[in-house]
Amino acid sequence: MSIQYDVDLDLRGLNCPLPILRTKKQLVTMLNGQVVRVRATDPHSVIDFTAFCIKTGHELVDHWRHEDEFYFLVRKCAAN
Repeated sequence: MSIQYDVDLDLRGLNCPLPILRTKKQLVTMLNGQVVRVRATDPHSVIDFTAFCIKTGHELVDHWRHEDEFYFLVRKCAAN
């Protein structure tokens, strides 16, 4: 199953906390229910994005790793 996304956010090369901060800024501009795909290289990003979604209520739809890159699909929650 392939999940569609509305915005592609390339955050490769940035370290914590920048990937989370830039994703948060992007989500503010999006409509409820839209999905942002984030590409990151920070090895701590899996922990960071999981915690971010739990704390904010946004949905971490999926995440995976391909070689040295991490991918996240985050759906904007209606409450945020």
